[in-house]
Amino acid sequence: MAVPWKVLQSVTTGDGVLELRQRGERDFLITVNGLVLMNSSLHRSEVALGEVACGHLKNEAAPRVLVGGLGMAITLRAVLDQLPEKASVLVAELNPVVLQWCRGPLAPLTAGAADDPRVEVEIANVADVIRRSAMGKSRFDAIVLDLYTGPHARTDKVMDPLYGEIAIEMSKGALKPGGVFAVWGENYDQGFDKRLRQAGFSVTCDRPGRGGLRHVVYLARLASRPESRPEGRPKRQSRR
Repeated sequence: MAVPWKVLQSVTTGDGVLELRQRGERDFLITVNGLVLMNSSLHRSEVALGEVACGHLKNEAAPRVLVGGLGMAITLRAVLDQLPEKASVLVAELNPVVLQWCRGPLAPLTAGAADDPRVEVEIANVADVIRRSAMGKSRFDAIVLDLYTGPHARTDKVMDPLYGEIAIEMSKGALKPGGVFAVWGENYDQGFDKRLRQAGFSVTCDRPGRGGLRHVVYLARLASRPESRPEGRPKRQSRR
């Protein structure tokens, strides 16, 4: 006989009723209006997202990473496992109760990732954090978005605050040369892939694992430095 789910906490948010449910010692769900946002037993793509986004930063002195969406902190744990001791990770999370859960009943799942000394959690919309960075001087080595559904066919290609053309340019402006923009998606969206490439990113997409539910990980990388003109070629003069 299946063990029933127990609701640990239920809160009303702007998106509906957010709940944390538990069954057994390590089986958890986060739901909104009854729809599953996160399942502690199904996190293959979230781990892959953190690994591909930050694996190249292991030997950097003090890399800076932005993570959008805390969830169960599984992606955050994967990010931290790739980073050196002096790295810094800023997590933007909309709901403070999610942070409480990650520091409370969910903490054993990730060895307390939300309390890692390298981590700062800001209760904010990640789009606002990206815009602030792009408009200022603080840049990231990697931006990692692990948000519900991710880009999809109905995404507004220009105005979507995270996956539209304007938002992609903001993310580009918030990255250092050679920076990585890594995004989780429920399904592959050709339009988002195309917008990333048009913005100047080199892009790869992966569906981690074999069989079963396979979500998408987009890895978009900036060039390490602006392209230079071949030596001896004069600068093109504009016509007036």
